[in-house]
Amino acid sequence: MRRGEKVYYVKDFIQTVPLPSPKKIYSELEKLGYRGQPLARKAVSLASYRHVKRLKLLHTKNTPRVNLPPRPNSILMGPTGCGKTYLIELLFGEIFKLPFVIIDMTKFTESGYVGDDVVNILVQLVYAANESIDIAECGVIVLDEFDKIAGAYSSARFAGQGTTKDVSGYGVQRELLKILEGTDVQIPLDFGFSSRGPRALISTRDITFYAVGAFSGIRNLFERKGVGFMQVLEENKGDEDSIAYSLTEEEADDITKFHMFGFLPELISRFNRIVPFSPLHRSTLKEIIHIKLENYQREFEEEGFKLHIEPKVIDFIIEEALKRQTGARGLDVIISKYLEEVAFETFGKSDEGEIILTLDTDGVSHIVKRRA
Repeated sequence: MRRGEKVYYVKDFIQTVPLPSPKKIYSELEKLGYRGQPLARKAVSLASYRHVKRLKLLHTKNTPRVNLPPRPNSILMGPTGCGKTYLIELLFGEIFKLPFVIIDMTKFTESGYVGDDVVNILVQLVYAANESIDIAECGVIVLDEFDKIAGAYSSARFAGQGTTKDVSGYGVQRELLKILEGTDVQIPLDFGFSSRGPRALISTRDITFYAVGAFSGIRNLFERKGVGFMQVLEENKGDEDSIAYSLTEEEADDITKFHMFGFLPELISRFNRIVPFSPLHRSTLKEIIHIKLENYQREFEEEGFKLHIEPKVIDFIIEEALKRQTGARGLDVIISKYLEEVAFETFGKSDEGEIILTLDTDGVSHIVKRRA
């Protein structure tokens, strides 16, 4: 596709992208297996709707850019395994089917140092768009482990040593500003990772960014009686329904706490929504584990065995996940651990029967009942 074909090709593409209401998006996520985080799910469902609606206004209704709503850039913060990145995967991979990439920010460094260059974030988005720059410009970028680029965590800063660069932290944040602000960025024309050779321009004006991270320790920067959204989190700690809050104009001033955490204020100001996620409640983990177990049961059925897991085993697995503080992400690890031995014994033997996971004084064990 030639660059000059952009208007027609992108218009045709955007017309094929569905635009369900935010409420329908929320329900569709439930059908796809997402559980918990009701307020955060509403906020991100609305943000995804706004991203697609903005693209349709621009490309199918020819709305002047000056009249477009702002990009719904958001910060998603919460403990590991609480469903932050999974929510984005379902929204743009399953519902909207727009190009998106999830980028591990821990591998990036400031230009000129060993490590990945921030501009390669855009290269990876172009790959996800089947090497179409024009379609990539309608995509979504998830900056995972975003909290790890906080300047306060950089052990390689050279303040007072004749240079203003640093290998991570503030240097990477300055590089990110260039793509977050909405501008034209040069990337390798052959979509390689070399800084040499022909270049192409990609616009970041319509790309929506989600910064995702645990932000461990930032809570300590907010006093119990202080202002800002974190005050509400402290007061509702442990309440699974109190997990997502908008920032008022007064509360927005309190994002200076992010500067204390190690972020450039101008970088945080590029995000117009901060969505806190809570640790998953025990009841939510139970819903999730039943969904995950269906996949394991199908696998065992393919091998000729009906897999039955007693309720007390499910409760035991949930308690173990809560102790590990790994959320939903840790459930698969624990389930696989208890199924590994019996799978090794029974798979590939053309047998049939029933396998029961039970709980005894020694922990989780299995019973195999083969058909005669």
